[in-house]
Amino acid sequence: MKTRFILIQTSHAGNVGAAARAMKVMGFHDLVLVAPRWSDVLSRPEAIERASGATDVLAAARIVPTLDEALEGMDTLCATAMTPRDFGPPTSTPRQWLPPLPARSAGVAFLFGSERYGMRNEDVYRCHVALTIPTAPDYGSLNLAAAVQLIAYEWRQALGGFGVVPSAAPGEAADAQAVAGLLAHWEQALVDIGFLDPQAPKKLMPRLNRLFNRAQPTPQEIHILRGVAKAMQQAAAKAKN
Repeated sequence: MKTRFILIQTSHAGNVGAAARAMKVMGFHDLVLVAPRWSDVLSRPEAIERASGATDVLAAARIVPTLDEALEGMDTLCATAMTPRDFGPPTSTPRQWLPPLPARSAGVAFLFGSERYGMRNEDVYRCHVALTIPTAPDYGSLNLAAAVQLIAYEWRQALGGFGVVPSAAPGEAADAQAVAGLLAHWEQALVDIGFLDPQAPKKLMPRLNRLFNRAQPTPQEIHILRGVAKAMQQAAAKAKN
């Protein structure tokens, strides 16, 4: 799916670099700038610093003088706007609008206006939708790069998303004999430190037994817990001498 992010009349080089980073994190690389404030914005130190490893996106980015040139090859245009425009395209959240889009579009462009003024009405009017990101009612000001990140994330999810790297699988649980040995070791250690009265044990050991069974410790964890019991016994012996 061809995807393009278009920044119109961007005034801060740092935002261009941060937008490139936001795009690359979500697997997008086609960045076009329309009449930015600085003609050398892609090579400015602030842009390179904020790109933080996404300098390849900056290197491949294009600067064009008009929006028409930026839109070449795109058939679905998505404006970004905080407020609806009279006579403009329908307003929708990214999560509502984007999921059906991959099945009916060959090239999608996301348009972002300048930091100070946002998108001009005439640019919004030519788009198929005005995407708005729901924010707190009393403060809806999003940094340009933050808006790019949110749109890029929602679009990536609509395209199927990326898999989550699974955490390491837990080790195999220790067998019943190992758990019984741990329980016996802890019982003696608790007696040695005076925590368990063998003449009146109450329900302490059955409860510990249930705890260990529920935890299903691995052999390595059994080894750690027996090390703790051993240290308890050594401390108790030292205290008696």
